[in-house]
Amino acid sequence: MSKVFIDTNILVYSLDQSNSEKRDRCRNLIREVITEKRGVISTQVVQEFYVVATNKLGAEPLLIKDIITSLDRLETVIITPAIIKEAIDCAIINRLSFWDSLIIAAAESAKCDILWTEDLKDGQIVRGVRIVNPIV
Repeated sequence: MSKVFIDTNILVYSLDQSNSEKRDRCRNLIREVITEKRGVISTQVVQEFYVVATNKLGAEPLLIKDIITSLDRLETVIITPAIIKEAIDCAIINRLSFWDSLIIAAAESAKCDILWTEDLKDGQIVRGVRIVNPIV
């Protein structure tokens, strides 16, 4: 079964009270990959999730800490200098932002076939990782 890298926006939407359809869809997606043991995130995703959830959504920091603890069931890529260098190459070659490229490089390092995000072009393949917007 193919591994799926989950971008920050999928986690954020799982908490967003302003769009119940997106929230429910993202919760189901996350639950699915946790149950099937094929979900992957990175330390970048965890950090971004905390900041966005507490600053933009106004969620309580301890609640977000609990959610992050529940994400321990996902494989987590630790961002290393080697992954950062791969992201720089990816950004230059593919003309992407560094941050999007860092997500792709992390997904590639974990041997993910799919990256769930709405930040990149649906269907695009970058460094062997297929971009999928699962909430369209």
